[in-house]
Amino acid sequence: MKLVTKVGAWTLTAVIAALALIGFLHFTRGTAVRHVSGVGADGSPLSVSEPQFPLSVTMLTGAALTPGNRVELALNGDGTYPRLWDDLRSAQQFITLQLYYGAPGRMAETLGEILVERAKAGVRVFVLYDAFGTADIPADQREALRSGGVMVEPFRPIRLSTLHLAQNRSHVRGIAIDSRIGWTGGFGIDDKWFGDGRTNGSWRETNVRFEGPAVGQLHAAFAASWVEATGVLFTGRATLTEYENHAATAGLLYTSPTLGSTAAERFFALSIAGARKTLHMTNAYFAPDRNFVALLVAAARRGVDVRILTGGPRTDVNIVRLAGHAWYDTLLEAGVRMYEWQPSTLHAKTFVIDGEWATIGSMNFDNRSLALNDEATLMVWDRTLGQQMDEMFLDDLRDAEEITTAGFRQRSWFQRIAERAASLLTRLL
Repeated sequence: MKLVTKVGAWTLTAVIAALALIGFLHFTRGTAVRHVSGVGADGSPLSVSEPQFPLSVTMLTGAALTPGNRVELALNGDGTYPRLWDDLRSAQQFITLQLYYGAPGRMAETLGEILVERAKAGVRVFVLYDAFGTADIPADQREALRSGGVMVEPFRPIRLSTLHLAQNRSHVRGIAIDSRIGWTGGFGIDDKWFGDGRTNGSWRETNVRFEGPAVGQLHAAFAASWVEATGVLFTGRATLTEYENHAATAGLLYTSPTLGSTAAERFFALSIAGARKTLHMTNAYFAPDRNFVALLVAAARRGVDVRILTGGPRTDVNIVRLAGHAWYDTLLEAGVRMYEWQPSTLHAKTFVIDGEWATIGSMNFDNRSLALNDEATLMVWDRTLGQQMDEMFLDDLRDAEEITTAGFRQRSWFQRIAERAASLLTRLL
């Protein structure tokens, strides 16, 4: 009997351990893409300048790139919120707003006043907020919106019955107005986003305002999240419209966790592999895994000018900075040029490749954005915007410190140990 009991205890322990391991691997699932290869005789993947590249992105990510869009950069708070408030006040039919981060303050009050005013004027206003990222917003502020006629719902509230989804947050920032205007980027609703982005206390951010078919894709992304949160799938004539014919080819990449490689991973891999001349990335939270490091190294070794601007000493998440540091030696030795932003907290997530393939959105260059979160980014295939973003990137480098191999190797042993410890958590970050 004792033997049976002992065997049963060991069996139960083994089952619990196996389930714990499976759960941990699910929670920390890493990048599935290790290499990008073309199917032609030479094995070369498409470059971003080839006319088939947008179709390749559509086929492999599911995100449609369509002509006829107008795209405008909106830098920092000064270049974002005055224009955004005007757009919201112009709404006549509906507003959809999906938000990851918010906190009490002047910005939240202004937004609330505008949304309630529009709702009372007969505009249908939908607000979907991530239950984790907006935890600091008091319940009475949400109730004030509801009392004012705004439809407000939480996304993936943390409950025992949905605990398995707790790590899968909606990191999306998306606002659509009357099928006419879309906004996305890294913005939040917090007073720290006010200002010029170059003064300490004012976050450095890049957002994008767009018109055209990509706005319809933003609606579709919101509708997918809204039906998950509420069970209600909305559509109708108000969400379908004919757009003016603008110049830029663009599309919204909306990604969610899945088995195998995610659309976000395939998108980044295709883009890096498609670089032939320049790859200029700005990403506040740079903590790639070894597969994406290998893709960046391969790009540098084939002669691409790879430059990466990431968070510096004023970052708000230092453990991510330390995890990224663990790869600096490898990247620098391959010829990748690394820069860290100095004046303020960097929060932007953009890249521009060969001066014509660009993105602005919510995706960090870490496992959480690539594999665990819902994310949104606007992809743009357009030389005019690409050149603007290259100019913006080079201008930002004036306020950044370039990290050199010689200088980086002078860091303390304590710093090296902290970096290695942080790198062990890369799949959680």
